[in-house]
Amino acid sequence: MQKPIISADSHITEPAGTYVDRIDSKYKDSAPRMVRDDKLGDVFIVKDFPRPVNIGLAAAAGRNAEDLRIGGVKFEEMHRGGWDPNARLADQQRDGVAAEIIYPTVGMVLCNHRDFDYKKACFDAYNLWIAEYCDTHPDRLIGVGQTAMRSVEEGIEDLRKMKSLGLRGVMMPGNPKLEDYDSPIYAPFYEAAIDLEMPLSFHILTSNQDNFRTRGPKLNSFLSIIRGCQDIMGTFILGGVFERHPKLKVVCVEADAGWVPHYMYRMDHAYDRHRYWLPAGTLSKMPSEYFRENIYTTFQDDWVAFQMKDMCNIRRLMWANDFPHSDSTWPWSQELLSKHTTNMSEQEKNYVLHDNVAELYHLSV
Repeated sequence: MQKPIISADSHITEPAGTYVDRIDSKYKDSAPRMVRDDKLGDVFIVKDFPRPVNIGLAAAAGRNAEDLRIGGVKFEEMHRGGWDPNARLADQQRDGVAAEIIYPTVGMVLCNHRDFDYKKACFDAYNLWIAEYCDTHPDRLIGVGQTAMRSVEEGIEDLRKMKSLGLRGVMMPGNPKLEDYDSPIYAPFYEAAIDLEMPLSFHILTSNQDNFRTRGPKLNSFLSIIRGCQDIMGTFILGGVFERHPKLKVVCVEADAGWVPHYMYRMDHAYDRHRYWLPAGTLSKMPSEYFRENIYTTFQDDWVAFQMKDMCNIRRLMWANDFPHSDSTWPWSQELLSKHTTNMSEQEKNYVLHDNVAELYHLSV
């Protein structure tokens, strides 16, 4: 019997008071705030950002492709479930989803803010808001917090605060303030994440590399947005992080999964053939073995991911609906899943649609 379906990556749409109402008083006047522009619609103004943060695509789930646009959308026109936890249950029911792992929207963009002190204040405010949102239905809305990673010690304290708020994981900025994530200085942080059972998530569009600067037509930039996540996964594996912390769990979020088998092959090839003139960390296993064990990947409309299930670790694949963003499969998720999972057994479906995410976040759904 098929178990309830859980989305491993869904989002909220931050309401106007998310940051302003909860941020440290020092940043009250510069907190991200929503304003209405005659041409752009409702946007977030963020300190030191050259342009407003458009949120039109942040709640475009269910719209026809020809109707998608960056701006010109008012907040009240967006899916109410993006900020109203009670309305969210109806959205879940319509899509056939029993629970969701919840990530931010504006918070994704804030990951790339250059002012780490400002970023820290914003994330502290967001964590309070998302905890309130999810606490309304804690068995169906599973919150993930944010940390600015200004220092190792502060990162550990952030993990503890998130845990006390009832959050189940942490979305990491793609670039920490000190060194890179393969540095040994992060050892205490990784061990704290293991002890607190707080998986580390790296979401697309949260790294300095996610700048949409690619050659050719603008649409070509869409194909590059998974690259930042791939680079981070390679940093953890080839940098020896999983060698030193074998129980660490990392989630590669919304970067698809169909590429994983070839990526694992490419890493193994590089390590086997080129590691002597391109040094890496000390590894006792082939790179693909770390990927298979330590890294979870989430995906939504990725038909290839279901087809290559036997070429990777199916216990690390997690389906998501990405509601309410423009790339969401909502409200057509069940229709797509019926097509994409035709080659899977009932047990395999349960792994990808329920068991893997339920076990990772200790859910009883």
